Amino acid sequence: MARSRGASGDGAGRRAGCREIGAWADDLLRVAEIEDYPFALNGLQVDGRRPVVRIGAATDACLATIDLAAEAGCDLLMVHHGLFWGGARPLVGPSYERFRRLFESGMGLYSAHLPLDAHPRIGNNVLLAAELRVAAVEPFGSFKGNDGIGVIGAVDTSRGELAARAEVVCGRTPIVIAGGPERVSRLAIVTGGAGSMIEAAAMAGADTFLTGEGNHHTYHEAMELGINVIYAGHYGTETLGVRALAKRAAEHFGAEHTFFDVPTGL
Repeated sequence: MARSRGASGDGAGRRAGCREIGAWADDLLRVAEIEDYPFALNGLQVDGRRPVVRIGAATDACLATIDLAAEAGCDLLMVHHGLFWGGARPLVGPSYERFRRLFESGMGLYSAHLPLDAHPRIGNNVLLAAELRVAAVEPFGSFKGNDGIGVIGAVDTSRGELAARAEVVCGRTPIVIAGGPERVSRLAIVTGGAGSMIEAAAMAGADTFLTGEGNHHTYHEAMELGINVIYAGHYGTETLGVRALAKRAAEHFGAEHTFFDVPTGL
């Protein structure tokens, strides 16, 4: 968990509320323009009761991160995976506890899924590519009508060294399917659960594809296509974007920001 304070920004006088920060983030991420899963509900998912002095960030809107943010006195929690994936359902059990904790703490919650993956400056994909030292980065891949959901670029390293870099950045030992060359020169990245995009990576000229996770059959697909696949973890590939979003929001609105790391190992 790391905390820092943003520049004065809009927070030098009047403090912004959750709705104002949510609208700013919607514009920054082009939320209205990017199609997502039907129940992703990108944007401000829960309103907060007070001006925002502290912004929390987390990959998942689970009870653990909500508790950590509430205990730290956050006024707004920004996440990558929000609250509503299954659509409308009764507020009972764990779902009720998440909302109860949010309401009792007075904290708001903002979520950005595909818009945060695809952002050209603070997106999960472009930031992970920078951490892995990928050069000449270009948009790659299409998902739900969104072109350039991932990135592709040049590298000059061994397959083993690339996997070692991914382990440091993503925080877990990756699963490596050695279907391509031992020397890696062109890497495609789509963070999260993008195992279905192996063929698209091969068709785009990548000799190696890195994502978070994939299905059993993708081993054979990678071997038959002659491409390396590195599964570096769904969680581990999707921490950078929300960290960057919270940092930028804190700088703009003169708030503090804190990242709450709750890795799943998956």
